[in-house]
Amino acid sequence: MIESLRGVNRLLFEVELKPIQGNRFQPTGFPSLGAATYQTANGQKLLVESPQSMANRLELTAWDSANNQPVVPLQGISHVTVTRKGAFLTDSMLESHRINSPYLLEGKDKTFFNQIKQELGGLEEGPIDRKKLAEVLLKYDVGSLIHGVFLAKKDLAGGRLRVVRALSSFIEAEGVEVAASGGVKNDHVNPSGDTKSGFGNVPFARDEYVAQRMVAYFNLDLAQIRGHGLGSDAERLLILLSLFKIRKLLDGDMRLRTACDLEPINRENVVATRPSGFVLPSLDSLESAVAEAIQKCKGSMVHTTVTFEDELKKSKDSDSPADSNEDTEENDE
Repeated sequence: MIESLRGVNRLLFEVELKPIQGNRFQPTGFPSLGAATYQTANGQKLLVESPQSMANRLELTAWDSANNQPVVPLQGISHVTVTRKGAFLTDSMLESHRINSPYLLEGKDKTFFNQIKQELGGLEEGPIDRKKLAEVLLKYDVGSLIHGVFLAKKDLAGGRLRVVRALSSFIEAEGVEVAASGGVKNDHVNPSGDTKSGFGNVPFARDEYVAQRMVAYFNLDLAQIRGHGLGSDAERLLILLSLFKIRKLLDGDMRLRTACDLEPINRENVVATRPSGFVLPSLDSLESAVAEAIQKCKGSMVHTTVTFEDELKKSKDSDSPADSNEDTEENDE
């Protein structure tokens, strides 16, 4: 299935998308900035979805939210589950920073923190042993080797342990124009009521966009995966798991926001731009292939459970709801 990728450093896909209904869509927005539009030699473009947000969406393709565990084909991959008062709280597969999550490393129970600190022993000074770091990440959270991680803790090699993304993605649109609209929140009881308290009629403006073309880009760094030195079985697992996530995202629900519901124009035949001619396998074939790869690596991966004992603290502005058009952006790993 992936034998043709030997000697290839990058696997690149460009998948053309369209709104599932109509022509308008709502792009990602950023605080104090709004939609990210920019000029290129080919005209105005628009960032529809950022690499940070796409990393989170790709990670979610592997998660069964109803049962709080990896989806069935991925049973056996390494990840860390966090419980609180005996109940599920979160998981490294759900955390934007994976095993650098404060729910794993900042609780009163330091068992997991001390465990990885011990296994990463010897990295405090001098050059980072990248193979040892990769082995520890494979053991505890394989997703960190795909989506990146930055263990920014002074007690862990002085905060120098970082792995950049092997799989990155973003969505851009070109030939874009604003589709301006708006409306009114009507109060039929008291139209002239105090709007600061939620009463009265409140007019609002709304900017959506139309585009001549919209493309989802995927970049899998095969050279980085091989560079970890984890062996052929682990390399195969990381590549197949990445392809599984891409295919699952494209085959599944691409409703990024309320008014941004997208689908591939040609879902069945997704062909790479590099190397030319490589076809993204079907979801069925990837499910069976990745399950087999997991079994071959099962001795190198564990499922860990961590207890988070601290009380959850509210931020000072926790009473202010986030704008539904703003992404929660994770930092680049």
